[in-house]
Amino acid sequence: MADQTLDCKGMVCPLPIVKTSKLAKEMTSGQTLEILADDKAFEPDIKAWCKRSGNSLESLIESGGVFTALIKLQ
Repeated sequence: MADQTLDCKGMVCPLPIVKTSKLAKEMTSGQTLEILADDKAFEPDIKAWCKRSGNSLESLIESGGVFTALIKLQ
């Protein structure tokens, strides 16, 4: 179960990453953030953001055109 969920469905690049970054800064280390997005660019974008930010991408699932990412904040 995620500590917070961010619904970015209907948003296009770069908004899902911008909103993810903003919310992650408000959360504490060890918490988990779930992000829902339907932008095709989300998959490579969230992988790159996690690598850059040092946060851990625990899972990334696509179902029915919606990506669900679970990130553990460092």
